[in-house]
Amino acid sequence: MDFDRPERDRLVLGVPRAAFRPSPIFLALLALFVVSGILGWRGTGNVRLSVFLFVVSGWLVSLCLHEYAHAVVAFRAGDRTVAHRGYLTLNPLKYSHPLLSIVFPVLAVLLGGIGLPGGAVWVDRHAIPGRLRHTLVSFAGPATNVVFALVLAAPFVLGVDPYGHIEFWFGVAALGFLQLTASLLNLLPVPGLDGGNIIEPWLSPQWRRMYDLFAPYGFLLLVALLWNPRLGGWFFDGVDALADLIGLPPDFAAYGLRLMRFWEG
Repeated sequence: MDFDRPERDRLVLGVPRAAFRPSPIFLALLALFVVSGILGWRGTGNVRLSVFLFVVSGWLVSLCLHEYAHAVVAFRAGDRTVAHRGYLTLNPLKYSHPLLSIVFPVLAVLLGGIGLPGGAVWVDRHAIPGRLRHTLVSFAGPATNVVFALVLAAPFVLGVDPYGHIEFWFGVAALGFLQLTASLLNLLPVPGLDGGNIIEPWLSPQWRRMYDLFAPYGFLLLVALLWNPRLGGWFFDGVDALADLIGLPPDFAAYGLRLMRFWEG
């Protein structure tokens, strides 16, 4: 198809530029994250509610960025369908299942302080050549959580004095803790989740058939593992060790997760 110059300028690799424009929903979440952070910093109004909004909106922003990372790497690797499905607009409602993508992960944050894997983008794997590209598509999402965790830990590493705005820093530490849990969970080699999808292209055909058999139940397997007291304890011990390693104070994270439950009084 032959386009004139203005039309070509509105296209990126054959996809309209509107497919790359951040959605109003994402921009609203980002604005809520910033405003609640400012309120928490200033101690204005109900600080516990501000910390709640800061952590939850920050978590939802990170979910959007996680899935966007999958989609943009898939797009660059050759899958144009992610653009047509709206995945490059950072709209969380475009993910595979709003209940599993948004509601359930937020409940896990509120009730258990766990950053469960959220929504998923459907990638046309047949459009992407090469095993390495498939691995990079799967790795891009967890890498976003790792970067987010390091950014949130940076002020503590750089020696910020948290006691002048302690509720705000409790919220920062809590959000960083959630990013660490999400990073670790997403990198576990569980079939159907990002960690499993990272290694799946490199499996032999026999192991790949077994992987495909268990992949639909990977999320349930993950929940069952965390439900086990011993395994769940090992997991959180590992997260605490990672928090110490990157300079994120686990006690601040614990206070932040407690503080954001404003309904408990």
